[in-house]
Amino acid sequence: MIIAAIPSPTESVWHVLGFPIRAYALCIILGMVAATLILEQRLRHRGAAPWVSLDIVVWAVPFGIIGARIYHVITSPQDYFGEGGSPVKAFFIWEGGLGIWGAVAGGAVGALIAARQIGIPLSVVADSLAPGLPVAQAIGRLGNWFNNELYGGVTTVPWGLEVHEMDPSNPGHAVMIDGEPVTRPDLYHPTFLYELVWNLGVALFVWLLDRKFKFGRGRAFALYVMAYTVGRFWIEILREDTATHFFGIRLNVYTSILVFLGAAIYFFMVKGPRGYVVPIDGPDTVAEPAAADADSDVSQVDVTAAGKTAERKPPVAYRLVTEEQFVEYQKSGALPEEEKAAEPEPEPAPVSAGSAGDGEADDSADKPADKD
Repeated sequence: MIIAAIPSPTESVWHVLGFPIRAYALCIILGMVAATLILEQRLRHRGAAPWVSLDIVVWAVPFGIIGARIYHVITSPQDYFGEGGSPVKAFFIWEGGLGIWGAVAGGAVGALIAARQIGIPLSVVADSLAPGLPVAQAIGRLGNWFNNELYGGVTTVPWGLEVHEMDPSNPGHAVMIDGEPVTRPDLYHPTFLYELVWNLGVALFVWLLDRKFKFGRGRAFALYVMAYTVGRFWIEILREDTATHFFGIRLNVYTSILVFLGAAIYFFMVKGPRGYVVPIDGPDTVAEPAAADADSDVSQVDVTAAGKTAERKPPVAYRLVTEEQFVEYQKSGALPEEEKAAEPEPEPAPVSAGSAGDGEADDSADKPADKD
C-alpha cells in the first residue's frame, strides 16, 4: 500500500501560439540566468567591470551545450546509432540528454576564449563561477522531473517517485487511457531530486568555505568539482536508466572518481590567495569626444556636452593584484605599481694581462730593496 509519493508531471511541453515551450529547456535557461547573476556579483566583487559576465556567458554557454551533447551522444551511442536509433536525434537537445562533464569541458573552452578577449585571468572567472554552477545544475534537474527521467531503483520510502509511461508518438506527454495517465506499477528513487538537493548543498558549501579561506588560482572551482563528484558517485549508483557500463558499473561512476582525483590533486598542489583585478588603463579611462569639424556649423554644437560626465570605456584588459593592493586601489583610485624584476648585478670588468703586469711592477717598485 502506497502511503505517500512524489507525483510526476504528465506534460513537459506546452504550445503557445503554435510554438512548443519545453519544460526541460526552460529549466536549463533559468539555471543559466541564475549562474550568470551569481557570476556577475562575484566578478564585480573581485574588481571586474559591470556585466563582464555577459561577455563570458555568450562564449561559455554555446560551447558548454555543444560539449554536453557530444559527451551524452558518445556515452550513449545506442540511442542514436544502435538498433532502432536515429542519428539525427543527436541534435534534438530539447528531448534531454546533456552530460555535465562535457558541459564543464566545453564551457571552459568558451570561457577561456572570452577571458583572453576581455583580458581577465581564467582562474578569476572559474572561482567566481564556482557556487553558481551547482545552482544552475540544481535548477536544470527539474527538467528531468518534467521529462519523467533520471530516477533510480524501486523503493518503498515515503518520498518515492511516481513515473509515467511517456508516449513516443506524442513527445512530452504521458500515455493516456480513458483520460487517465498510465503510471508504472512501483515507486522509484527520485535521483534527480537527490542531485538537486546535493547541488544546492554544494553551492552553499563552496560559498561558505571560499568566504572564509578566500581561495584563489582556481581552487574554489576545484572544491566545487570535488564536492559535486562525491555526490554524483553515490547518486549514479542508485540510477537504473539506460547507460553505458564497464564491468557492470556505469561509466559515470568511473568518470566521477577520475574527475574527483584530478580536482583534489589540483586543490592540494596549487596554492595562492584570492586574486583581484584592476584595469591596466586606470579608472579614469573615458570615451574620447568626437573631434570638431573645422567646416561644421558652430550652431549645431551641443554646448551642454561639456558639462556632462564623459562615458567610461570598458577596460582594455585587467591585471591581477593582491587583496591589499585592490583595497588601496579602491580607496585612492591609483593603480598599484607593478613589481619589477630585480636587476642583475653588473659583472666586474675583466683585467687584461698587461694591466696585471703593470700592477705587479708597481707593487714591486713600492717594496724596499733587499740588503745583504
